[in-house]
This record gives sequence, C-alpha cells and structure tokens, in this order.
Amino acid sequence: MKKILTKLSGFVACLLFFNFSVAQTSNHNVLPKWAFGGFARPAGINPIISPDLNAAFLDPMSNKMKKWEANYTFNPAATVKNHKIVVLYRSEDLTGVEIGTRTSRIGYAESSDGLSFKRNTKPVLYPGNDSQKEFEWPGGCEDPRVAVTENGTYVMFYTQWNRKVPRLGVATSKDLITWVKYGPIFRKSYKGKFADIPNKSASILTKLAGDKQVIARINGRYWMYWGEQHVYAATSTNLVDWKPEVDKNGELKQLFSPRAGYFDSDLTECGPPAIMTKKGIILFYNGKNHPGNGGDKRFNGNSYCAGQALLSLSDPSKLITRLDVPFLRPMEPFEKSGQYVNGTVFIEGLVYFQKKWFLYYGCADSRVGVAVFDPNKPAPPDPIPVL
Repeated sequence: MKKILTKLSGFVACLLFFNFSVAQTSNHNVLPKWAFGGFARPAGINPIISPDLNAAFLDPMSNKMKKWEANYTFNPAATVKNHKIVVLYRSEDLTGVEIGTRTSRIGYAESSDGLSFKRNTKPVLYPGNDSQKEFEWPGGCEDPRVAVTENGTYVMFYTQWNRKVPRLGVATSKDLITWVKYGPIFRKSYKGKFADIPNKSASILTKLAGDKQVIARINGRYWMYWGEQHVYAATSTNLVDWKPEVDKNGELKQLFSPRAGYFDSDLTECGPPAIMTKKGIILFYNGKNHPGNGGDKRFNGNSYCAGQALLSLSDPSKLITRLDVPFLRPMEPFEKSGQYVNGTVFIEGLVYFQKKWFLYYGCADSRVGVAVFDPNKPAPPDPIPVL
C-alpha cells in the first residue's frame, strides 16, 4: 500500500507540475461570460484613418490656412447617424515637436459599413475665439468620447488642453457637425473644488434600446466614469454639469486603480462609453503597463492594452471584477510603431451597428484602427504573450 501511495503521490506531483508548466507557457486567452469579445481586426482594413497632408482649413486663431491633420490622426470616438457610423477622431497639425506640444482638433469621418470611411476636409471641433479659448488654446481639443440621447442629441466629452491643465469639456450637437461648447464639466460642483485639477477620459453610461445604443440613467441620474491614474465616477441631471463621487472625507472616490504585476499596473484610463448589461455595467478601459518590476513582464513596458471591468447595476460605483489580461493589445506593426514607440491600442469608440459591436482605437498615437465583435460568432481575444 505504501508503494502504491508513493507512486500515486509522484504521479499527482508530475501532473500538477505539467499543468503548471502549461499554464506558464500557454498563450490561450479566455474571456469570462460577462465580458465582450473577442474582437477581430478585419483583414486588410487597418489602419482605417491616417494623416492627410492635403486637408486644410482656415484656422480662426491665426487666420491662416492650416494643415490640421497632417501629422497624426488617432484616439477616435464613434456613434451612429442616419444608418451610418460616424467616427470623430483627434488630429494633430504640424506645429510643435511631440505629443502635447501641437494643436489638436476633432475630425469627422462616416461609413456605411464601419470599415471604409469618407472624411470631411475640415475639423468639426477646434479652438476658436469663443468662450472656451482659455481652456483650449493653444493645445486644442483632444481624445473625444461621444454618445447619443434617446431624443437624438449627441453629447461629446473631450479634453480641453491649454498646455497648463487638461480638463474634461462637454459639447452637444444634433448633426455631429455643428457643436455647442459648454466648457469644463466640474466647475459648478463642490464650489469648483475639482474644476482645476487635471481631469480627462470620460466614459458615459449607455444601454441598448432595441438596436440603438443610447445614454442611460440610473435612478434618474446620468452616470459617467472618468480618470487616467485611477477610475472615478460622476453623475448629472442635465449632461452638462457633473458632480464627482466623493468618499466620506470629501475626496474623489477611487473605484479601482492600477494593480502591481498586471497589464494595468501604471494607469487605468477610461475608454469608450460604458454599457449596461444583465450581468452588470461593463467599463472598457486602457491599461498602461509599468515599465519596471511593477508591471506584467509579458507585455511591453509603457504599452497601452485594452481591459474590461464589471461594476454593479445597483451601485454603479462598486467594482465587481475585471480582466486579469487584456482582450486587445498592440500586435500589428502600426499598433507598435508610430508617435508612441511603446505601442498602443487606445480604445475610445464603441458602437452597436448591424448586430455587431465596432471598436475604434488609436494606434501608437498615430492612426485609427477598428476591431469587430460579432456576438453570434465571437472571435478569440488577442493571445497572451509567452515569456
């Protein structure tokens, strides 16, 4: 009996070692049932938007013709208008020497299939001699997210960058071309306590109403997730003025934060509009990997990969769980080579269109890409690198 037990113990030990070894070397990525995906990059399509050296418009700040998207085009929002997908993307002109030192404007592109786009030659949102000049000049209008109300009003959240403090601004439109700017979203709450701290990256809560993705309310309030270093929340009754969620000490309530040893070990930056599902609220976010020992060695240091978090429907500020590995990561050459040399798939646009989910993202801060999730035929998520 003792020999049998010894042999059995040895067999179990070998089996455990084999399973451990497989787990360490397998690149198979499996999503939990609550998550969206996987998303597939359509063959031969990406990048869908790249810089245009010919597009020019009369810049109201200089009163000169400006090649407004000649340098880089990236970080897109997306929505549906008249049975077409519209992508609103960040563009950089030829001024400055690096990201953050040029002027950014928001361009417009539309598509009947979500893959091939026709672009406007002029931007639709940009710094001007208007009420927002002090917040938007000379840095510009950056990194939009957009969603639509049930009555057809489009709401865009974007970063107002004056090269001093980045602030979340909001604008509305009925046609995605002409926009009304309302300025920084936190100016009226808590006597302006959070108005002048750096704030960016707003993901408003949406839901599916039939085949239409629309802005949602919970208990009469609109919700958004926002933040770059940590994930925070805010609520509103009018979509223009927003009140951040705070803790018992009156400080910003952190919903979740970077995790040592994971792909999101350096930043957890909110992505496209969040989605209400039966299992909870899914927040898509961009995780930046720490370049040192605090990061996940399987992913490039300082790279941005795409994550998902699940939050409670009854308490939208309560985190339930999140993915331990990204569902989308820089893999293609144009995702790993460009203005941002460490690689990004920076997700900002997610739209439901023709029974599928189209995800639009910035590629290395240089171009725009798309990946598609078909709920009836889900693709595998991006594989996990093997050390």
